[in-house]
Amino acid sequence: MTRRSIAAVAAAMTVAALLAAGVHGQRAQAAEPYGGDAPSPAGAPFLDGVDLDTVTIPGLQARMKRGSLTSTALTLAYLRRIKAVDPKIDAVLRTSPTALRQAAASDLRHRRGTVRGPLDGIPVLLKDNVNTRDMPTTAGSLALAGKPPGTDADLVRRLRAAGAVILGKTNMSEWANFRAAKPTSGWSAVGGQTNNPYVLDRNPCGSSSGSAAALAASLAQVAIGTETDGSIVCPAGMNGVVGHKPSLGLVSQAGVVPISAEQDTAGPMARNVTDVALTLSVLSGDDTARTADAARLTDPALRTAGLRGRRIGLWRLPSLGADVDALMSRTAARLRAAGAEVVEVTPPYQDRLAELEFPALLSEFHRDVDAYLATREGPRDLAALVEFNRTHPAERTCFAGQELFEQALAAPATTDPRYLAMRAELKDLSRRSIDETLAAHHLDAIASPANPPAWTTDCARGDNDVIPSSTPAAVAGYPSLSVPAGFVGELPVGLLLMTGDHRDAELLSLGAAVEHRLDARRPPRYLPTAPAGASG
Repeated sequence: MTRRSIAAVAAAMTVAALLAAGVHGQRAQAAEPYGGDAPSPAGAPFLDGVDLDTVTIPGLQARMKRGSLTSTALTLAYLRRIKAVDPKIDAVLRTSPTALRQAAASDLRHRRGTVRGPLDGIPVLLKDNVNTRDMPTTAGSLALAGKPPGTDADLVRRLRAAGAVILGKTNMSEWANFRAAKPTSGWSAVGGQTNNPYVLDRNPCGSSSGSAAALAASLAQVAIGTETDGSIVCPAGMNGVVGHKPSLGLVSQAGVVPISAEQDTAGPMARNVTDVALTLSVLSGDDTARTADAARLTDPALRTAGLRGRRIGLWRLPSLGADVDALMSRTAARLRAAGAEVVEVTPPYQDRLAELEFPALLSEFHRDVDAYLATREGPRDLAALVEFNRTHPAERTCFAGQELFEQALAAPATTDPRYLAMRAELKDLSRRSIDETLAAHHLDAIASPANPPAWTTDCARGDNDVIPSSTPAAVAGYPSLSVPAGFVGELPVGLLLMTGDHRDAELLSLGAAVEHRLDARRPPRYLPTAPAGASG
């Protein structure tokens, strides 16, 4: 789909969200937002009658247009929540010293009627591998903790041009989980360990861990994550939020700390699909999500009956456990009740993809991280980075290993025929895996669990995260989207949707319909540990 299609979907979602805002807002205010006997550490996230946990960007913009809300008040509310809530989860590394100044500039544009688009005045958090000229960008490593980059990443320039308030930076798995053989997701030498807001001793998953945990705790309206394989969609699922991995190339990777140019992409994360779609329209270079475009959108997924006639292939992945499999059965039943046709599928070639992906990434990481480090102060290449870690004990306080760095140094160059054959086969098989499955069953999308229940964080053991569902779309460069599916005990599980190349707009439309039907998100309760006998 074209960037214009993404803008049209975003516009239609804006209309739908505005039409529902009054009813939804009243229901949200009447509900008990945390429930049970474990309230939010900062109380319910309300601002002048607005429930920050449930409000959408269109709802916020409508209030700003009426003059009943300012970006300054919204930004200040999120800054206060970060101060009150973040000590429990350690998701936010730093806040921008200019955030309130950015918000005041947006308020002036709102008063003058010169609003730049749907993100004008909306607070956004960035994963700490996205270059910002006015804040450090470390990828979680002390090696990059000195002088900030000289320029913003391309996607940050787009956000600033759209009027977004760059609120701060989120913690991440150091080097996007591409340092040690047994890393611990959510840990970095710069930021320490990010905790899952639902159960604090559980892991937040992936490398976009801080972005997802911050959104779950309502510390910003939107966050930016990045993914090579699973690092947007797994933390989104494990923290009960929405995450979109765009088609490769839709969002510029210039100025983002890399693993692999063949798979890396930044993408939007939020508490609802509407906000994700609006943010993607800006990140992808089309921030013209005008209301008039809604008339051109005939996709029924944005209406109540949006799932009727849709064909979805369910890839069950029973290896993620009986509780997750039972949740997938309940999810399939709910989608069928809404008129969707759900058939069970198993995309082919998965064993071969798993065999080839890691060796290819080693070669690509060596090439791409060397090119990035050459633009920054500190270690100038991967070999120097390995030596830095050997001589800085703080880099080894959770796990000591840097086996992936060392293997990357020894990997074939990306000009080597062995590497070229691997990447060619990966591209072919991953695309066929999705394309053949979609065609054979006449599907609109493939669905699978995005994550198991969060495992207990343990530096000595490392992660327990063999999650194959993200790999086909990640390797193919196709879009995927995680939406909340439900819970195993207190722990969220996401439903991962994937489809064909550059069909991001169609995927977001379908995701909006699935989100509406499942209605599975609930705010975290910040439990210290899971109740006895809980799964995960």
